[in-house]
Amino acid sequence: MKHIKIDSCFKFLLLLLLPLFNACTQSDFKKQDEMKFNQIFHHTDTLENYPWKHKTFDNASEKFTFAVFSDLTGGERDRIFEVAVEQLNLLRPEFIVNVGDLIEGGESDTAEWHRQWDSFDARASQASAPVFYMGGNHDLTGQLARHVWKERNGARYYHFRYKNALFLVMDTEDNSPERMAEIEELRNKAVEVYKMDGPEAFAETEYASIPERTSGTIGLDQVDYFLNVIKENNDVLWTFILIHKPAWENKNDQNFTSIEKAMAERPYTVFYGHTHVYNYQERNDRDYINLATTGGEQFPEKGPSFDQLTLVTVDSNGVNIANLKMSGILDKTGSIPLNGDTIVFEMRSIDQ
Repeated sequence: MKHIKIDSCFKFLLLLLLPLFNACTQSDFKKQDEMKFNQIFHHTDTLENYPWKHKTFDNASEKFTFAVFSDLTGGERDRIFEVAVEQLNLLRPEFIVNVGDLIEGGESDTAEWHRQWDSFDARASQASAPVFYMGGNHDLTGQLARHVWKERNGARYYHFRYKNALFLVMDTEDNSPERMAEIEELRNKAVEVYKMDGPEAFAETEYASIPERTSGTIGLDQVDYFLNVIKENNDVLWTFILIHKPAWENKNDQNFTSIEKAMAERPYTVFYGHTHVYNYQERNDRDYINLATTGGEQFPEKGPSFDQLTLVTVDSNGVNIANLKMSGILDKTGSIPLNGDTIVFEMRSIDQ
């Protein structure tokens, strides 16, 4: 009985002291927060009112910003990517990703493939932030293209985590070796038609009508890889899918759809390229963003056609996306870097 009485008294005393303990603890936390805040922001004005309305700075520890650039190909226009790199250095993202088509490709000479990659690597290396490569059809069509990519860049599809976000970098040229050989032959013929007779003649070629050209292919091994990645990374705040072609547009291939289904209960954003025209759409209540160009051939008659960079900011509140036309990213002198003021960054159709 005595033991029970002492135990009851202890519980009663604890109940009395608990509110005081909580108050002290909250006060200590508040003081710690104030000390941290004063290390960031300090002022000497002691007036009752201040020329600002709140001090909730947009500097959460989990916040980060990355940049995305788009296609360079179809006849890369001179100097634009070099300017883009200088502009990225002004914007200072933490890292840089892209949506593929980094080099022209389409060659039978291995040395020429390496020359093109050497050129791109040299220019991309001028960026202050790391650049994560992704291949498009220009980079990965054909066994030679794949061989050179593997030799220089490793995996054709991969993932990484940065802070509390997951990045899925996909390959939409993921055809069997036999089908890839067929596509390469059709593509080479179509490219020659394009060079000789222009885009209207190209549109009549067999290559122009095959689904792999417009929406690409994602093989079963790649699907299994990403399904496993998604499963193992179910704790992330946001997922970003970087893909060259809109694989979901191929109604006869449900491989990408299975990836979408695996993502159904989590927030994600898709960035893709290939068309060289900007387009925004909502699919599955998510943002699917088709970026325009960063030096690639433009098609203003098909839609908004301009050279751009995209800045993406991520924190616990979600994602903010800012599309920046390269013609409007100026340095401290009010000029486009590398004397870029003489460059045409946005083509317009004749009727505009």
